[in-house]
Amino acid sequence: MDRRESLKALTIGSLSVGAILTGCDDKKTATKDKDAAGKLPSYGRTEAETARDAVLMAETFFTAAEMKTITVLADIIIPADEHSGSASEAKVPEFIEFMAKDQPQFKLPLRGGLRWLDVQCAKRYNNAFTDCTSQQQLELIDQIAYPEQVKPDMVQGAAFFSLMRDLTANGFFTTQMGIKDIGYKGNTPNEWDGVPADVLEHYGLSYDEKLLPLYVKMEDRSKIMTWE
Repeated sequence: MDRRESLKALTIGSLSVGAILTGCDDKKTATKDKDAAGKLPSYGRTEAETARDAVLMAETFFTAAEMKTITVLADIIIPADEHSGSASEAKVPEFIEFMAKDQPQFKLPLRGGLRWLDVQCAKRYNNAFTDCTSQQQLELIDQIAYPEQVKPDMVQGAAFFSLMRDLTANGFFTTQMGIKDIGYKGNTPNEWDGVPADVLEHYGLSYDEKLLPLYVKMEDRSKIMTWE
């Protein structure tokens, strides 16, 4: 399934994203941006918010095993393709870890869902989720990935996977990699070259040769029709 088409079906905006994590590998820049006290700038955060962020970043919520499962799930939801890397390459698992700490209401559903996965895999395949084969993992995910089709005994798993899918999409598509993946350019400078000829033709309009220089700057104006 095309991830861009899948994105349209997600209710990404339903989540209250408290923070977007960004990483920087340029240590020189980080050092340069430090203030006299040797602390990184807060970029508009209040002292209380900055202090809270520091506390959350220093905490660890998920175990190593849980993070491994989250990483596998995130990459199932958004795998690498010809356009971009996978969710884990965009550090989505780290984003989900932070969100669980920043938004405590996510802790129980996420941890409970991770446990649910392992229990289901133990019953079916006698293994934890991450120890199952890719085919076995997908067999289980297929049963909880479509809420409108889920069986009664899979409702809990479907709710968990929907939360994971929303968090993964939020995390990925708010990174530079994700923004580039969907081709979003934002407000970028450009040069107005006039209304395309096919659009003018569709509405039965055309450019007037006398007014053309005022509206259009093109090397080959012969491609543009003229107002009559």
